[in-house]
Amino acid sequence: MLLRKSLLSKPACCCRSLTSRAIVYSEHGDPAKVLEVHNYELPKPQDDELLVRFLASPINPADLNQIEGVYPKRPAFTDKFKTPRPAAVGGNEGLVEVIGTGKQHMSMKWQLGQWAIMRRTTFGTWRTHALAKEDDLLPVKAEGLSPVDVATVSINPCTAYRMLQDFAKLQKGSWWVQNGANSAVGQSAIQMGRIWGYKSLNIIRDRPGSDEVKQQLLDLGATLVITETQLSDKDFMKQLKREHFQDEPVTLALNCVGGVNAINMCRQLTEGAHIVTYGAMAKQPLKIPASMLIFKDFCFHGFWVSPWNDRHPDERQEMLEVIFDWMWEGQFRSPAAKLNWWEPGQSDAEALAVFRGALENKSQKQVLCIDY
Repeated sequence: MLLRKSLLSKPACCCRSLTSRAIVYSEHGDPAKVLEVHNYELPKPQDDELLVRFLASPINPADLNQIEGVYPKRPAFTDKFKTPRPAAVGGNEGLVEVIGTGKQHMSMKWQLGQWAIMRRTTFGTWRTHALAKEDDLLPVKAEGLSPVDVATVSINPCTAYRMLQDFAKLQKGSWWVQNGANSAVGQSAIQMGRIWGYKSLNIIRDRPGSDEVKQQLLDLGATLVITETQLSDKDFMKQLKREHFQDEPVTLALNCVGGVNAINMCRQLTEGAHIVTYGAMAKQPLKIPASMLIFKDFCFHGFWVSPWNDRHPDERQEMLEVIFDWMWEGQFRSPAAKLNWWEPGQSDAEALAVFRGALENKSQKQVLCIDY
């Protein structure tokens, strides 16, 4: 994924105070209504601080759930942004460049120009600049990769990686199945499954352009792609299994939809399979028939990558290095994204319009890119 040359070639600045522009909110509610642009002065970094500028910050569903007040982990409202009311900066995922350091960080690890991603969520990434402590950031070596590739790696690809590795004992040639296959996690899982030699059955929504979506997923490495309607057709599924599965077991399902769709997907699994739920896009409960527990011995799990990252910092670092290696080798690419630019000279109203346009565009992943 290419970015503007200016974003990739800006020199780091000296330690100085500057103004940061941010997307903030002072109450929970509809993101389209409660988000606003706010500018605030950043002082020079203290001895133990780093001054960073954001290069790219994704807009993820969990970010919006935080703003709505329905997500378990939410940033606290604070006075430090000098807003009329205590506020929080939105966004959890992003890539920064170090442009200034306090005296304690004038070292090889934190040289000017060093790239880093967020070590944990709730930092607030929808802004141009920030002061950070060393513990807030995870330095990355990503020469040759675009800022968007690096900015989007820590949540969706890592979620896919862990779900494919940690629940069922898949081997080369093993089958697995997922719904929401066109999601960012779904596209990541397809590519990782291809790299590891797994075979995948992928389920997408019935909608205009579904044939094009199918081909895109097949190009990423999907083995089979079907629609929700086809999944619910018993005769179709019997024929599909007869032609492609040849009685091979299907022992892992990744669920981000829920409701009837998820149960129909579970019906394709073999005894002792694992079902991992990481989302609920249909906003419907997962009503599990007793037969799936008693006679099929299915194991149902939930997965949330944020606490996993907190508990496994070393394994997280190893995982990121593997994914970056795949990117360098051309085996893995980040899902297609719409880039929404903040540029010098934009008014607050123009900057807010750019962000609201990203919120309204639900056809693909959205990323806020900073050209400051």
